[in-house]
Amino acid sequence: MTETSNSFKTKTNLTVGNKAYTIFSLAEAEKNGLDGISRLPHSLKVVLENLLRFEDDRTVKAADIKAVKAWLDDRGRAGHEISYRPARVLMQDFTGVPAVVDLAAMRDATANLGADPQKINPLVPVDLVIDHSVMVDYFGTPGAFEQNVEKEYQRNGERYEFLRWGQSAFENFRVVPPGTGICHQVNLEYLAQTVWTKQENGEEIAYPDTLVGTDSHTTMVNGLAVLGWGVGGIEAEAAMLGQPISMLIPEVIGFKFTGKLPEGTTATDLVLHVVEMLRKKGVVGKFVEFFGAGLSNLSLEDKATIANMAPEYGATCGFFPIDKETIKYLNDSGREPDRVALVEAYAKEQGMFRSDNDEDPVFTDTLELDLSTVVPSLAGPKRPQDRVALTDASTAFVKALEDITGGRKVSPEPESRGDSRYIDEGATGVHDTPEDSENHGYAVNGADYRISDGDVVIAAITSCTNTSNPSVLIAAGLVARKAREKGLKPQPWVKTSLAPGSQVVTEYLEKSGLQEDLDAMGFNTVGYGCTTCIGNSGPLDENISRTINDNDLVAVSVLSGNRNFEGRVNPDVRANYLASPPLVVAYSLLGKMTADITTQPLGTGSDGQPVYLKDIWPTSTEVAEVLRSAISVDMFKRRYGDVFKGDKRWQEIKVDGGETYKWSSSSTYVQNPPYFEGMTMEPKPITDIENARVLSIFLDSITTDHISPAGSFKAGTPAGKYLMERQVKPIDFNSFGARRGNHEVMMRGTFANIRIKNQMLDGVEGGFTKSPSGEVVPIYDAAMEYKAQGTPLVIFAGKEYGTGSSRDWAAKGTTLLGVRAVIAQSFERIHRSNLVGMGVLPLVFEDGTSWQSLGITGDETVSIRGLTEIEPRQTLELDITFADGRKEIVPVLLRIDTLDELEYYRHGGILQYVLRNLVAA
Repeated sequence: MTETSNSFKTKTNLTVGNKAYTIFSLAEAEKNGLDGISRLPHSLKVVLENLLRFEDDRTVKAADIKAVKAWLDDRGRAGHEISYRPARVLMQDFTGVPAVVDLAAMRDATANLGADPQKINPLVPVDLVIDHSVMVDYFGTPGAFEQNVEKEYQRNGERYEFLRWGQSAFENFRVVPPGTGICHQVNLEYLAQTVWTKQENGEEIAYPDTLVGTDSHTTMVNGLAVLGWGVGGIEAEAAMLGQPISMLIPEVIGFKFTGKLPEGTTATDLVLHVVEMLRKKGVVGKFVEFFGAGLSNLSLEDKATIANMAPEYGATCGFFPIDKETIKYLNDSGREPDRVALVEAYAKEQGMFRSDNDEDPVFTDTLELDLSTVVPSLAGPKRPQDRVALTDASTAFVKALEDITGGRKVSPEPESRGDSRYIDEGATGVHDTPEDSENHGYAVNGADYRISDGDVVIAAITSCTNTSNPSVLIAAGLVARKAREKGLKPQPWVKTSLAPGSQVVTEYLEKSGLQEDLDAMGFNTVGYGCTTCIGNSGPLDENISRTINDNDLVAVSVLSGNRNFEGRVNPDVRANYLASPPLVVAYSLLGKMTADITTQPLGTGSDGQPVYLKDIWPTSTEVAEVLRSAISVDMFKRRYGDVFKGDKRWQEIKVDGGETYKWSSSSTYVQNPPYFEGMTMEPKPITDIENARVLSIFLDSITTDHISPAGSFKAGTPAGKYLMERQVKPIDFNSFGARRGNHEVMMRGTFANIRIKNQMLDGVEGGFTKSPSGEVVPIYDAAMEYKAQGTPLVIFAGKEYGTGSSRDWAAKGTTLLGVRAVIAQSFERIHRSNLVGMGVLPLVFEDGTSWQSLGITGDETVSIRGLTEIEPRQTLELDITFADGRKEIVPVLLRIDTLDELEYYRHGGILQYVLRNLVAA
């Protein structure tokens, strides 16, 4: 930090114990011209402190700081642009590998421009946690974990070698090896400090811990009062290379909690209510901050669970202020006593410490939830915001089945599955009559059971949302224990798995004896990573898979995750429900979604009596007793004592290369991307887009997983053919997520989700479009034909284009296919920013206009005029020529929102902009 201004005389000292810190005081700022700022939301106090600390009269001016004070009058609706600098960057390996690939490519490009490659280094601390690569190939056995880890290293050897190189080649860059935990939980339990410190010019400066992460669920750490959110890898790279993040001072929606959760409900049930309410409210691009006396009835882990799902409710972040529960958690998780004392003293000094007696902050708008009204719930079958009360789940699924299949009906089952659902040993084949199919399902080859629409084939305790929360994991263990005592077992068609978010989870489950009960129910630990929630669920039994696909069955997954978009969890599963970990265990016993789990038996106990959900559901007192006895500070200190060392496999990886990477042309995992080919120090002038063709047309809520899927793919796809040509067998394809370091694979995977629907084609599902000659071909193949002809491309879409993960490949793949603009009714925040960062124009129709209202079919040509002298958020003209020769000029809003973004676009992308500046420095 180079300080050249201190307009509001905020630089002062804070003594904690016998140590002195330099801080930028909000109290002094209020005295010196920023009156009233003590009434700001806590999250904006963090932003204000950031501006005060980095005021330099260039990137941060006094007027920017005054705009935060003015927020109290306009409540953020003025949208003043500011430059914000997070303290650090967090990555996971799916999004982190391509970011490190880009850094390596930037080093090569720097050398090609005649500059020193060492200019390319992270300037702020970067932590990369390898957590997205493990897949559930093996499950339900004591050896599943070791087998999956062994498979993980076999599949990802090239990627891990590359990351080991990065760990040694770059300064300020740490890697947490595989098998440690999920990045967000590792962040919560270890990396985050709530208040950060650094030595500079002989001073120890204390300031709020802030970050951006290359995963949308970076927001989980908001539960620890750390302001952070997900960005694309390209924006994260700019941040770690010293570029400020350009943002508008946001609107802040206050969400008030009152009351206390009723007996029998969980934090998962609460967060599904919150997601539903905030999606309905509409908080895209806004901060959400939680307040109210009800916060005192939530644990820190409960808050982290709610904060985690900010992407699902659409907000930039879901912030919880520092309070006594924050201090308790920092102590309980083994943070240094001096750091905990600093956090408390700093928060109180800065007016950032919450208590129940506080006056409510000023918010843009508010909404309120009485915690006592929360009921057990699921969300599905396709979106996290589609909450359904547990009592209504079976009837809601029946209705959803009709929507999914276009009218197929099934009746909710009036009683538990009896012998009629089983078949004689050795029977095979498919039923001969419709009546047989409806009543008894379809035979699974080699098995003594049948499966039908609505059968649960995956039950997974997975993902950061819930595995960070001991209360729900202990509840799951207690459900398993009680079910085991009753003599119940999961149904044989259910693939069960447990993927803890950190090794601390395993330690307290083992100490309490609950891991043994989970193991007995088939919930053996399969790995420490995101697994099922990101599509790494692994294959179903091939006979079950064949039966599902041969008979077009709608199979179900129940997972304790945060994402359930169609096609994401498993290609064989079309209905996915988010649920609390104890409900995941319960549904594995029931084995179907067509029965009411709240009233119908889960099965028959060893005593011959029916067992109901109420018979195995733990009380809050039982959960609390295990919590008190099973979790200790020593667990955190022991598990994180040498967290960067890794296991023997990690330590044995050999590292080649020095300050630049030795790219291998034979690698199918890591390739030098083409972003800097032919790059010169001066960018080319912007020109209008002339006579572009339409590559695809989409409806509302197209997710980044639709655009750039993370899961598995098959041999017949463009990506599969590419790998087959390089002698990679289908069994070794791994996933798109694991191959993000190779642009050749990822280009071929763009718009390749098996459930995406291009509205240019009738009745076709998957990544297909029309070629220049009108044939139906994969989108990649058509794009390459257009590229060879020199024809630019555009995409039309509906509302909320780019919902979901902060997946930079959704933007990178788009630009590499030759798409120059995406014209939609609205964009999700991160994807819009990523498109700009890759040189793709995000354009928005005026209200009341859509591709449907214009009658666009995909046969049109499109020109975009007015680009030579563009300004942020200006209106441009879309000149559309229809197939019949008719022309129409349509105004569209340019969603390049800031001057910084405009600079990125002028340079061809944010990476080119940063590289030119670093080389010129």
